[in-house]
Parts: sequence; C-alpha cells; structure tokens
Amino acid sequence: MPTRWSGPPRERRALDAYITLMRAANSVNARLHGPLAADHGLTMGQLGVLEALHHLGPMSQSVLAGKLLVSASNLTTVLDNLERDALVRRVRDTGDRRVSIVHLTAAGRARITTCLPDHVGRITAAFAGLTAAEQKQVAALCRKLGLAAAGVEPDRLDASA
Repeated sequence: MPTRWSGPPRERRALDAYITLMRAANSVNARLHGPLAADHGLTMGQLGVLEALHHLGPMSQSVLAGKLLVSASNLTTVLDNLERDALVRRVRDTGDRRVSIVHLTAAGRARITTCLPDHVGRITAAFAGLTAAEQKQVAALCRKLGLAAAGVEPDRLDASA
C-alpha cells in the first residue's frame, strides 16, 4: 500500500520506497526468525555473534559491537544469554582488565556449524524470487542507501559502488 502522505512528489516517492523496503525486510525476517528460534534456540542477534566469532575469531566486546552494528548495552545482553547457554565465554584481556575478549566455546562452535547451513538455505529461498542480477542490484542499492543514510559523501558513494 503506497503512502497516503499528501506532500510533494519527492516526499511521497521516498516514503513509498521506505514502506516497500521495510515490508520486504519484515517479510524476509519473518521467514528467518521463527525457524532459527524453533530449530536452533537462537535469536538473530545471537546468531550474528556466533557467526562473527566463528568466521573472525575471538575479539573484544567493543570490536564485536562495531562489527555487528549494535550498541554495547544490547550486545551485553546477547552475550549474557549466550554465556548462560555455554555458547561463548568472556575472558579478561591480560593487557587491559577493562576489556573482555569473547570466545566461542566448543558448544558454540557446534551450534553455529549446525545452524548456519539451515539459515543460509532459508535466506537463499527467501531471495529465490529474484534473479542473480536482481540480487546483486538489491545489494548494491541497499549498500548505497545505507552509506548515504550514514552521511558518506556522494563522491565516496560513487567510488565505492
């Protein structure tokens, strides 16, 4: 359903694009969240942490928060729950006791290697309605939109596309 906003065409166009983007994202997320929780007992945030640690190795909480684009307070809650379930462990950095390094446990490694193929399969199925070229186009447009919304200069947008 397009916007009912009666502003100028520029505003209606932006609102229509936003509404369409959010509905598509919500539809894809609905297809992913439920099975992830039901089949693997994980939230999307927990999956992100496990995946980052699996692919990038142990890292500090602050670096992990930056990689996942989440707040430190949100990450602390996610890590508390993962640690409760023995999927990660936090170890104080010997060089700076204010810093905690987050590590996958054996159970965490087993969980991510089990659930990741299922999750990737669901993502692939969710995007099956688009051709390979359209998937690349969506990715490029979303990246461009994200960078622009983050305030990246237009010249840098063109160079990074």
